[in-house]
Amino acid sequence: MLVNTDTNDNNILHIGFDDTDSTLGKCTTHLAFKITSYLYKKNVKFLDYPLLIRLNPNIPWKTRGNGAVCLRIMTKANNNENIIDFIKNELEKNSEIGKGANPGLVCLQSKEIPDEIKQFHRLAMFDILSKQKATKLAQKYNLKYFSFGNGQGLVGAIAAIGCLLNSDHTFEILTYRKFENCGTLRIIDPVNVIRLHNTTFPSTFNSYDYIHKRVLILPHGPDPVFCGIRGEDPQVLHNSLKILEIKEDLAGYMIYRSNQGTGMHLQNELKLSMIKSFTSGYVNCVIVTNPQIIQGGHVLFTVEDQLKNMCLAVVYEPTGLTKIASQLHTGDQIEIGFGVRKATSKHSKVLNIEYIFIQQLAQIYNTVNPVCINCNKRMKSEGKNKGYQCKKCKIIDKNCKKVLLIKTRFLKKGLYVPTLKAHRHLTKPFHRYGKEKTKFFEFGNVELYPKWFERFG
Repeated sequence: MLVNTDTNDNNILHIGFDDTDSTLGKCTTHLAFKITSYLYKKNVKFLDYPLLIRLNPNIPWKTRGNGAVCLRIMTKANNNENIIDFIKNELEKNSEIGKGANPGLVCLQSKEIPDEIKQFHRLAMFDILSKQKATKLAQKYNLKYFSFGNGQGLVGAIAAIGCLLNSDHTFEILTYRKFENCGTLRIIDPVNVIRLHNTTFPSTFNSYDYIHKRVLILPHGPDPVFCGIRGEDPQVLHNSLKILEIKEDLAGYMIYRSNQGTGMHLQNELKLSMIKSFTSGYVNCVIVTNPQIIQGGHVLFTVEDQLKNMCLAVVYEPTGLTKIASQLHTGDQIEIGFGVRKATSKHSKVLNIEYIFIQQLAQIYNTVNPVCINCNKRMKSEGKNKGYQCKKCKIIDKNCKKVLLIKTRFLKKGLYVPTLKAHRHLTKPFHRYGKEKTKFFEFGNVELYPKWFERFG
């Protein structure tokens, strides 16, 4: 439902923050939950759902899911400074500074987001951006910004603000644990998760892996998240909590709008001659060496783009794509989404394949002996340049040559994506292709689902 909002530029605040967690604990979304609790008490108006923006997943120094958060709110006049001070203090208190976290906070006070900041986000989805570039951008547009540690979190903070998510997007409901439960085993009945999947798919997705019999909604680290359910509709996600029948006494939940499950990091077409380590994208190419299966079950082959530049590509066994990749052949035309693995002393840059779209299959021929014109049986070679003889009819034909027969290929054209256990946060599930959201989403002009946030107790 559209709502008319009188949004004064001075009262609109975009809050972006990133890199508060480490492998040892803490969570950027949990900080967002705590900040939202504070803002709720201040009676600010949320102009959008909290945004959970996953950035380039190939960044080597990322912690866990490389996710940044943006909150877009309309505040009361002259209240922004108090809000910013509170968030800055919470960021410092709730970050694993000194243990791997390098948090950054950026605040933009404006209705319109500068195009340069939007472009910064687009680049952050597939490229590597420096803290220095983020700082210059913050200074250029007079943003309030704060950083701790080495400050690399400023990159994600600005990128989150620049991501409007005004086309395809998904939602995720995250439930949060009470402090005393963090680090203990998360317990949930798999039967309820299966019922959730059977009841709500495809409105929810990536909840249960039937092939490997795995629950997918539970994280495994010591962070404060109990579970996360992804889907297409906030109301369905909220109702899903009832299906799970969670027994643990939780602190609350929050629904995020996100780029998870959209494949956003693979939407930039790259030229093989210009690829950089740790970048992400896609390329249309032709296979120029037949696939080779190496130790571990991984599959290697070389591809060539339209400009005749070549690069080695690899399909890793856990993706579940190796069976398909091993059946490819020289001359096959494909599109691949990939991340670029850094070159070492032993090998050049390698494309780590995330999906394969087979566009055209080359014809493959088997070379066989000719058949006897008398009995239609295969003839046998009499030796080099000596022709062929039919062992049944004893006919010798010195002018016969081997013939080419088209080999039947059981591989089909189309899209192949990783198995569920190999999905990353941004991996687009197969069922979402062709069903992407296209409706323009404008913050401030959309009424949020009433129960998108709740803190218990």
